[in-house]
Amino acid sequence: MNEKELMKYIPSSTEIAENSELFAGQIMQFQEMMMMYNCAIREVRTKLEVLNDELSIRDTHNPIEMIKSRVKKPVSIVEKLQRRGYPIRVESAMEHLKDVAGIRVICSFIDDIYKVADMLASQDDVKVLEVKDYIKYPKPNGYRSYHMIVEIPVFFSDRTLMLCVEVQIRTIAMDFWASLEHEMKYKKDVEGADVIVKRLAEIAERINQTDMEMQDIRDEIKKK
Repeated sequence: MNEKELMKYIPSSTEIAENSELFAGQIMQFQEMMMMYNCAIREVRTKLEVLNDELSIRDTHNPIEMIKSRVKKPVSIVEKLQRRGYPIRVESAMEHLKDVAGIRVICSFIDDIYKVADMLASQDDVKVLEVKDYIKYPKPNGYRSYHMIVEIPVFFSDRTLMLCVEVQIRTIAMDFWASLEHEMKYKKDVEGADVIVKRLAEIAERINQTDMEMQDIRDEIKKK
């Protein structure tokens, strides 16, 4: 990752100026935290890419279509700490927030999701802290995805830190739906919002049926 890409994860001067009272005395610490979680993302991302390459040879199929990643912006970190009643400190964020670093894995088929999750969880240096299966047990609004909080060692020049990364694994269709639902959630004063929310829930069910049918077809093809 080059310097330009890394800078995306470091607070801008504008962000710092707008939130100077929140970052007071800890600006450099926040920047260092961003760097550390970015390194954690690279560690997990590399693991996923290696698994994908292996399966492409062993199973002649790449289960992972795309990997997206992000580190929470400092403003979002502060807001979450405030909501939960924790001190606005770097050490507080690292102790209490498990989703500062996030990776989204996009797969073609539902069984790919569980295959990737199982293979990641089975690695010796990966500790799974939490799993939420919103595919088997979707949220009331129709949201489906497989969530894992994993803890991994990240080696720096003078220390080794155990850092958490949230991994979300979903199909292409699930990701498309979630992106639109997220846009709707944060859009204010949308006319007919209740109707749109209902439509999204109905579409989520149709997407799930389509994912399952595509899985069945793929399984039939593999048998022949």
